[in-house]
Amino acid sequence: MAEVERRRVDVPAVSQPAAEMGELPALLGRLGDDVMRLVDTKLSLVKVELKEDASFYARNGAFTAVGAMVALIGFALVNVAVAFFISNLFASGAATTAERFTPTSYGFGFLITGVIYVVIGGIIVLMMKNRLAAYNPVPTTTLDEIRKDKQWLKNEI
Repeated sequence: MAEVERRRVDVPAVSQPAAEMGELPALLGRLGDDVMRLVDTKLSLVKVELKEDASFYARNGAFTAVGAMVALIGFALVNVAVAFFISNLFASGAATTAERFTPTSYGFGFLITGVIYVVIGGIIVLMMKNRLAAYNPVPTTTLDEIRKDKQWLKNEI
């Protein structure tokens, strides 16, 4: 009787590896599907991060262009002011001090306005340059996720 019970116990043990061998292709198929889904997820994450980086550079590039344009206007106004001052130096002494709007007053007006534009434009350009220089375009979130996946795989194997 004891031998019959042992044989009954041995029979399921022998048939179990055969059942597992039949499930092996299904398990490998699921593993492949899971790996593909993981890769697709990581690629989607990289795409999102690259889009964010592109929008960051586009936005800050636009601000830099605006700052450069403002500085260019200031530069033009400073040149006009210099032109007025030079013309005032060569002007004849016919103008009286009682006149309200002399070339000197125009020159000072253009000079002050030009300096303000140059300063504002320069500040904008420097701020955007520093912001772009400090920005790290590496997709850090994706790299962190890949490192976590790598560590998880090492722990599982």
